[in-house]
Amino acid sequence: MNGQLKAGYNIQAGTQDQFILQYSIHQSPTDARLLASHWESLKETGRKLPKCLVADAGYGSEPNYTYLSEQEDLHTLIPYNTYEQEQKRSFSTKAYHPHNWTYDEKDDLYWCPNQRKVTFRHYRRRTDKYGYRRDFKIYECESCEECPFKADCTTAKGNRKVYYNPVYEELKAKEAFKLKSEFGRTLYARRKTDVESVFGHVKQNLGFQRFHLRGLEKVQVEFGWVALAHNIRKMAVAKRRKKKPAA
Repeated sequence: MNGQLKAGYNIQAGTQDQFILQYSIHQSPTDARLLASHWESLKETGRKLPKCLVADAGYGSEPNYTYLSEQEDLHTLIPYNTYEQEQKRSFSTKAYHPHNWTYDEKDDLYWCPNQRKVTFRHYRRRTDKYGYRRDFKIYECESCEECPFKADCTTAKGNRKVYYNPVYEELKAKEAFKLKSEFGRTLYARRKTDVESVFGHVKQNLGFQRFHLRGLEKVQVEFGWVALAHNIRKMAVAKRRKKKPAA
């Protein structure tokens, strides 16, 4: 706020039944880029790995889906950033979203709301600043001239273009199928009460609002004590409840 650069740390924590199983500390603000390294840190402990990984939409990216698909015996439930929006009835009424257009698989083209062809033109590869490469299929409308819907359909000066990522779309479809299953809906609904309550307990009940040390190594140790205190307290509460006689 005042022009100073202050140390900031991003805590990644894996929980089960509100116990912290593993944590890692990072200096990157972007959660999506930390999932792989966090999972690798869990593997390095040598402990038995969970059979299912549940995370919020902030982790639903093509690099993460690809990485997790390569992990042995791992079931994932991670929505992508537009998953919840796509489940609403209003989404199917968005006439200008390519997801709702008619697709002709034989000729590899879409039909836009004005019944004009949006044909495949060429492939394009993009590499992000982290070195990850994505391959897109580029579609372009045959003509947007004098189209009464153009102002609502696109802001482009020329014809409407659609960028389609086959790999990512396939990965999203697989994840959506799992999330829509009865097992997926039930398990994903537990995520908020599991991991979110852990952070709420640490911040509010334990009063841990900020780190008091500086440097990744020291911060790792500091949060380790916090995680230990949290888990011990959870165990104590569980034992008291177990001993409490039934009414």
